[in-house]
Amino acid sequence: MIVSDLRQSARIESLHPLFKTVFDYVKSHDLLNEPCGRIELDGDRLFINNVNPECVAAEQQVLEVHHQYIDIHILLEGEETIGWKPIEDCSNLTKPYDADADCALYTEPASAYVKLRPGQFMIVWPEDPHAPVIGEGKIRKLIVKVKL
Repeated sequence: MIVSDLRQSARIESLHPLFKTVFDYVKSHDLLNEPCGRIELDGDRLFINNVNPECVAAEQQVLEVHHQYIDIHILLEGEETIGWKPIEDCSNLTKPYDADADCALYTEPASAYVKLRPGQFMIVWPEDPHAPVIGEGKIRKLIVKVKL
């Protein structure tokens, strides 16, 4: 897991060949004022879900994991908390991995929480179970999916 600010994205762009493409696109477009929906940058290899979800309480949110994609959660508006827990410490699998949805779910509390503000992001790999969209009210965010 990596937590940073868009102003510092150059530091991590070398970690994956598609990261620079993502950050260049996000920094050069006013995505807060674009309609919600999917933005394809490279088909299923790289796309952005521009969403406006209602946040939930931490005890209502589940941990999710993905095997095929790295997630980059970029906050555009509001305040979002994202929970995290090491995969080795997760034991309460409530939805086995579904390859079509690229998701498995665990219903147990996260062991650490990060609060994001606009312009900040969190990158999670398949070994990073995470519980996004924790907080109050609606937020605007980007969920970038980067194919492994």
